[in-house]
Amino acid sequence: MSTGSRPHLSLLRIIEMNVGFFGLQFSFGLQQANMGPIYAYLGASEAMIPLLWLAGPMTGLLVQPLIGAMSDRTLSPLGRRTPYFLVGAVLCSAALFAMPRSSALWMAASLLWLLDAGNNVTMEPYRAYVADRLPPHQRSAGFLTQSAFTGLAHTASYLAPSLFTGIIDRHLLGPSGIPDIVRLAFLIGAVLSLSTILYSVLRVPELPLSAGERAAIAARPLTARNTLAEIRAAIAEMPGPMRQLALAMLCQWYAMMVYWQYIAFALSRSLYGSVDTASENFRDAVLTGQQLGAIYNAVAFVCALTLIPVVRRLGARKVHVACLAAAGAAMIAVPFTASFPVLALLMVGIGLGWAGMMGNTYVMLADSIPPARNGIYMGIFNMFIVIPMLLENLTMPLIYTPLLGGDARNALILAGMLMLLGAAATRLVSVGGPPNRNSGAN
Repeated sequence: MSTGSRPHLSLLRIIEMNVGFFGLQFSFGLQQANMGPIYAYLGASEAMIPLLWLAGPMTGLLVQPLIGAMSDRTLSPLGRRTPYFLVGAVLCSAALFAMPRSSALWMAASLLWLLDAGNNVTMEPYRAYVADRLPPHQRSAGFLTQSAFTGLAHTASYLAPSLFTGIIDRHLLGPSGIPDIVRLAFLIGAVLSLSTILYSVLRVPELPLSAGERAAIAARPLTARNTLAEIRAAIAEMPGPMRQLALAMLCQWYAMMVYWQYIAFALSRSLYGSVDTASENFRDAVLTGQQLGAIYNAVAFVCALTLIPVVRRLGARKVHVACLAAAGAAMIAVPFTASFPVLALLMVGIGLGWAGMMGNTYVMLADSIPPARNGIYMGIFNMFIVIPMLLENLTMPLIYTPLLGGDARNALILAGMLMLLGAAATRLVSVGGPPNRNSGAN
C-alpha cells in the first residue's frame, strides 16, 4: 500500500501488533537457553553441539526468502502475511510440546528442524507486516517495540526453569535426563506460540490492499517460478546500504551463536569447576546461565524502549556501534569472572548488544529498501543472519579443540572479539544517521 494510506498508530496499537512477536521469541528463547544442555543430556559432545544447531540457519536460509517473497504476492481473505503467521505458530506449538519428551539425540535434533521451520515461516512475514502497517516515521518505534518484546520474551523463557524450582524439585529428571522444570517451560511455550499470534492478528489486522496493488499481484500470480525469479531479481538489485550491513551482521550473529551454545559449559568450568554434563554442578551451571540470560534480556527489553528517542536523535548507526562494543567487552570478561554479581553486571553490556541487534539493524534496513519489496528484502536480510550462524555451526567443531583448546571459556572470548569487529564494521554503513538525513523519515 502507499505510504499515505498507512494511518498513524498509537503506541498501544504498536504494542498490540507486536504481542505475537512475544510468543515467537519465547520459543526462540527456550531454544537458545536449553538446546545445548538438552543435547548434552542426551549424550552429545561439546565440540559437536554446533552441528546439532544446523536446523536454525538451514531452515532460515531455505524458508525465509521464499516465504518473504510468497507473502508479498499472497492474496487471501486473511491478508498477505497472516496465513503464514498462523501456519508457523501451529508448527512451533507442536514442536515445543514434543521437544522435552525426546528420548534420543536424533529425536531432539529432528524436532528442532520442525521448530525452526515454524519459527521461520512466521518471522519475516511478521517483520514485513510491521513495515506494511506503519508509516516511515513510526518504523523505528515498531521495530524497537519488537526488540522490546524479544527482550521480555527471552527474559521470561530463560527465567522460567529457575522460577519453577519453587514448585518443582529441580533434581527431578525425565526418562532421558531432561529436568522436569525444562519440560514445563516448553509446555508453556507451546501455548504462548499460538495464542499471542492470534491476539495480534485479531487486534491489529492487516490493512486492505488497494485495487491497484491487488491487480499488480494478480498480474504476476504466486508460482514457484515467479517466486524464485523475484528472489533472484531482488538480490541482483539489492540496495547498496543493505549490502554494507553484511560484514557487521556476520560478526555479531556468529558471536551470539557461540555465546548461546557455550555459555553453560563455560560457567560450568569457571563457577563450578566441572566438565561432567551428567553432574549436578552442570545442571546448576545451566540454571545460572539461564538466570544471566534473563538479566541480559531484561536489559534488552528496557533498552529497546529507552533507545527509541536516542535513535531518533543520533541515528541507528552510532547507537548500534556503541551497543556492539559494550556486548563485546562483556563477553570477553565473562570467562574471567567467578562472581555472580559481577557476571550480572556484565549482562548489561550483552543486553545492550542484543537490543541493538534486534532493533537498530532493522531500522537501518527499512531506511534502505523499497516499501513494495518489504517482504522479500526482509526475507533476504535474514540470510545475513542465518549464513553467519551456518558458518559457525560448520566451523566451530573444526576449531573448538585445535584452536580453542576444547574450552568453552575460550569460545566466549572469540565471541567478544567478533562483536568488537562488528562494531567497527557498522561504522562503514551509509544509512542509519539522524532522521533528518534519512529520506524515509517524514
